[in-house]
Amino acid sequence: MKAPPGLFFALTPDRVLAAVEEARVPTTGRCYLLGSLENRVYDVEREDGVRVIAKFYRPGRWSTETILDEHKLLAALAEDEIPAVAPLPFPDGRTLHEMEEGIRFALFPKASGRSPEDMSLDDFRQIGRLLGRIHNVSSASRLTHRPELSPKTYGDDCLARILALSTMLPGIRARFEAGANDFIELSRELFRGAESFVIHADCHRGNLLRGRNGFFFLDFDDMASAPPVQDLWLLLPARPSDCPLERDALIEGYETFRPFDFSSLRLVEALRGLRYLRYAAWIAERFHDPAFPRAFPQFGTAAYWEGLLADIYDQIRLLEADAGRFL
Repeated sequence: MKAPPGLFFALTPDRVLAAVEEARVPTTGRCYLLGSLENRVYDVEREDGVRVIAKFYRPGRWSTETILDEHKLLAALAEDEIPAVAPLPFPDGRTLHEMEEGIRFALFPKASGRSPEDMSLDDFRQIGRLLGRIHNVSSASRLTHRPELSPKTYGDDCLARILALSTMLPGIRARFEAGANDFIELSRELFRGAESFVIHADCHRGNLLRGRNGFFFLDFDDMASAPPVQDLWLLLPARPSDCPLERDALIEGYETFRPFDFSSLRLVEALRGLRYLRYAAWIAERFHDPAFPRAFPQFGTAAYWEGLLADIYDQIRLLEADAGRFL
């Protein structure tokens, strides 16, 4: 059953509690909305006093099989004693339930930790080791329902959605389309023959926490088949060539558990530019959600598109300068 978008936007604590209890998880009635734009996430107190995180997946984004691949990887990481927040089984043994209205949801343990601000080289080594272990598990898992991160999906497809859903002045639109297509073509050449398997794919510091027992990652919602370097560059404080100590420490830790292909560093600026396009397409697709105009008030203005186009031109210059050599 397909959920009406308005119902998802209007989820209330009462409806959340009713859904959780209909899945035979009794609660105390305590329920708090947490910050999340893509999904709806609530802190719910169970009847036994344990607080859990109820994640309600945005309708129309992922299939049931795609979500269950996320759950499968998280369970495999936990089984391999790799720090991960795996979904909790409901009393019927499943990890995913669906409201009558078609909105799917899962429960997760409430994990405590802090986002790191200043990170030492040893921190980067530790995170590299963690990513190496995660990639060992994910590359060996059969996760066949996750999307692909490529110049087609994050480039061509996202550009098409931006152009279809956004209003630009004619002069900006023509330059934006031409610049984005030039960038995508340069990226496509770099991606030829690159290794890909399912990774976290949204491995920025906002999804990294430091807990009592070290670092761990949250929010595997964007898991995708992509070059493994995607999970490394997002954690660096600058472009890889501008932070060699942090880059090398991260790779050193990674190689404790898994070989790293140094030639894949040439993909970083292509991946960065594809992320720019994916981000703009994501906002454009979600702008009918009342939370998005509030969060991104400048989106769609001439200044926004000119700024994004300038960023794309920067990536083109970097890719052209780096052609034929490593970063």
